[in-house]
Order: sequence, then structure tokens, then C-alpha cells
Amino acid sequence: MKYIESVKFHGKLPEKSYLNDIPAVEWIVERGELVFNSGVTFFVGENGTGKSTLLEAIALAAGFNAEGGSRNFSFSTRDTHSELYDYITLSRGIIRHKDGFFLRAESLYNSATYIDNLDEIPCDTPLISGGYGGSLHTCSHGESFIATVRNRFFGNGLYILDEPEAALSPTRQLTMLGLIKGLAENNSQFIIATHSPILMAYPNAEILRFSEDGICSVGYKQTEHYQITKQFLDNPERMLGIIFGENA
Repeated sequence: MKYIESVKFHGKLPEKSYLNDIPAVEWIVERGELVFNSGVTFFVGENGTGKSTLLEAIALAAGFNAEGGSRNFSFSTRDTHSELYDYITLSRGIIRHKDGFFLRAESLYNSATYIDNLDEIPCDTPLISGGYGGSLHTCSHGESFIATVRNRFFGNGLYILDEPEAALSPTRQLTMLGLIKGLAENNSQFIIATHSPILMAYPNAEILRFSEDGICSVGYKQTEHYQITKQFLDNPERMLGIIFGENA
């Protein structure tokens, strides 16, 4: 399922904007559009190539809160998002998603606090945190991440995840793969920025590699993440020797 079929760029970025120096942004500006070919898409690549910047802009253009949450979240601890979302348009499919969430590992604490604060407002409705399995502040970072996906993601949804592996152990990353599969089979679309070779192994996903040359679609075993991880696990002593200069 694809609720967002492509990201189209329009207008002209300010000349002094730092966005002009980000390879992925420059690529989209030149080509005008980034097309999604799968219901599960991974943004991968080195730090600084624009993965999270573009992911954030897509989330904002879709109506989500900059620090994460659903379209109904309306809090801000600090205004740090870029203006890129002002220059993109999302090309949507005929069917609209019924659910959605922007999940950021770095700001999940802020989202959890927002939910708890809503629960403190006197009202006759059930506690908001109940939809997450309870207060996320009672869980570890990783468990709160899994609890959010397991309890709050209902399906028929658009789910945008920024580096979820930052909160998850390898075992929990495998758990996340199972959750993604179940939700994808329930008419959901995922767009995920990640460095995890475990997550990006998801079958039939599109992997978009961000680099100094822009954005291109690659196979799983073509990713640097897979190749370096495999080389290390196959022979950690040799890799450490190279890093420490002992094999020179």
C-alpha cells in the first residue's frame, strides 16, 4: 500500500539556506521528484547526506508534529526543523490513510511527556496513555518504542520512522521487523531512515541510498551497511587490526 506515491519539489530555496549543501536536497531540486516504488521504503546512507532532513520534511508535509506523534500532537520543545517542507508537495494515492504516526527515536521522550500531560487534564475520556499500553515513561527507551508501534499503530496507516534502531537492541529490531510486516499486510506504508542492516533486510522493500551523488535505489547486499557489517562479523580481528593500524 502506498499513500504517498512521490515527493515533488517546487519553488526555489533561499540562496543562503544550508539545505542547498545537502546532496539529497540538491538531487531532488534538480530532478523535481522522488518516487516511491514500494509500501516499505528505507532511507540509508552516511551521516549528513540528508536522510533525516528529507524524512522530517515529508512528515511535516503530511501534517505530523515536527517532534513526532500523530497529526493531533501539538507540542514543541524547540523549533529546529528545516523549511524544506515548505518546498515539497506529496503526491498521494486515491485511498487516504486512516492512521498515521511520525516516530523519532531522539524525541520519543518528549512525545511520552506530552501524552502524560494530556492524561493530567481532567476529563471523562479514557487516558491517552492507555492507547500505548500505559505511560511510556515507565518503560525503557527501547520498550517504549516497541510499545508505541505494537499498541498505537492500528494499520491502514502512514508510518514515518527516524532511526528506530537507536532505541532497539538487535533482538528488538527483529521484533520490529515482525510488527512492520503485520502492519504492511494491513494496508500500511512505512518510510524509514535507518542505519540498521537488520531492518533494511525487510523483504521486497525499496532501499534508497543517500550519498554525495544524490539518491539511488540499491539492493540490500549493495549497501555499505550490509557489506561492512558482514566483513566485521566474518573476521572482527582483521577489521580491528585495520582500524587500529596493526595490519599495516
